[in-house]
Amino acid sequence: MEIPNKSPLAEAVRTAIRGGDAAGLRELLTANPGLATARVVGPRAETRTLLHVATDWPGHFPRVAETIGVLIAFGSDPNVAMTGGNAPERPLHWAASSNDVAAIDALLDGGADIEGPGAIFTNGTAMSDAVIFAQWDAARRLLARGAKTTLTQAAGLGLMDRMRAFFAAEPGPEREMVTAGLWHACRGGQLETVQYLAAQGGDVHWVGWDNLSPLDCAVRGGNPELVAWLIGQGARHARVTAG
Repeated sequence: MEIPNKSPLAEAVRTAIRGGDAAGLRELLTANPGLATARVVGPRAETRTLLHVATDWPGHFPRVAETIGVLIAFGSDPNVAMTGGNAPERPLHWAASSNDVAAIDALLDGGADIEGPGAIFTNGTAMSDAVIFAQWDAARRLLARGAKTTLTQAAGLGLMDRMRAFFAAEPGPEREMVTAGLWHACRGGQLETVQYLAAQGGDVHWVGWDNLSPLDCAVRGGNPELVAWLIGQGARHARVTAG
């Protein structure tokens, strides 16, 4: 079943989901067989599932764990990707992007694949979206639920055991990846990790995504010790570097 985004049925089910009206949602699903597996069709012909509706930005909808549970009980598949958008993200990716821990738990409890692909920019897992958007609560919950991490993701979370394992392997990480890891570690406020990656050849002067330098990231991350250490290494804000 496909339902237009502005149709009365789409409006009704969206209102129930985002309002945390589990009883009303059950009534709609019962009265409309096939609705649980329907796709809502947007203005650019992109399609999303009702679980995407439950995890859409900004997330944190009332009683989201209960509404997700209702949808899955009626047959919604947490591993179905959206189509026609910027990436084939699954509901778990959207929950991670919104830092919505309750939704993450409900999706995983309902069978979502924690290592499922589809993240924006990387086509990676939900952990990729969590780290790229600096949604650290989501990243830590995914980690606690058993998620794997790349070097950059481990760096952002300050996972030193995992970091050392990457460098103990042959061949070791390329310098570009080391620098990217250092940049993410600055966003996460991870002083020890930043120091370690700098010693491995990471560039404290690199200007990365959103035109942010490691120092810019550290300021946003709110770790004054890390900020002071970077300044001591000669790091500058991106606008100073560009000038």
